[in-house]
Amino acid sequence: MLALDGGAYGASLRRFADGLPERPRAILAVSAHWQAHLPLRVTTAGKPGIIHDFSGFPAELYAVEYPAPGDPDLAGKTIALLDAAGFNPVADPQRGFDHGVWSVLRHAFPDADIPVVQVTLPVVEPARLAELGKALAPLRNEGVLILGSGGLIHNLRRVRWDSAGDSIEPWALEAEAWFMERIEGRRSDELSRHRELLPLSFEAAPSTEHLDPLFVALGASDEQDSLMTVIKAFQMGNLSLRSFAWM
Repeated sequence: MLALDGGAYGASLRRFADGLPERPRAILAVSAHWQAHLPLRVTTAGKPGIIHDFSGFPAELYAVEYPAPGDPDLAGKTIALLDAAGFNPVADPQRGFDHGVWSVLRHAFPDADIPVVQVTLPVVEPARLAELGKALAPLRNEGVLILGSGGLIHNLRRVRWDSAGDSIEPWALEAEAWFMERIEGRRSDELSRHRELLPLSFEAAPSTEHLDPLFVALGASDEQDSLMTVIKAFQMGNLSLRSFAWM
């Protein structure tokens, strides 16, 4: 529902986008909502459209559009980079953008005039996800913003649907703090072993698709980058909205 009324979350995304040193030439997105087994797929359509990939929500949410163009040239470069890294990607000329992409971008870039390409989130180990990010990193030098869309704490069985989010459950705060300490310290090995090292890992992420974009973004970052917090917030008692950027 944040896609409709972003509140402080949406305002923070817009401030971040407005404060970028340069407007992105294009956006390359990896989302928790397009997880698939290899081979990787890359959207190549010039006008991909969006997918309303959910059910049971108000009709007004299904009326939302985000008509950002695709970028076939960027898609081709992406495929070449991923092929060189051994991912054997394939073009997907049909796929539209899922809500993990458009629900974020409609706040950050509401004019929908920046081209977007999406890559599948593969079902692989964190180290390989980081290699995916590293393979994409050269695109940053061409003005491409690399977006990893997921969530540090995302357990829909634990959320309090009737809560305004004023009271945050201690276990969620503890788990998020564990992740952020290691993100800030670029402690990739410990992050990749969260199932082993963090007892709350299965509470924070019963399945890993919402955490996995983190490893792609971390792989695409550089050790010289500064970590910037875009927003620090929770909703519904324990659902983390924490957003950050390496710049």
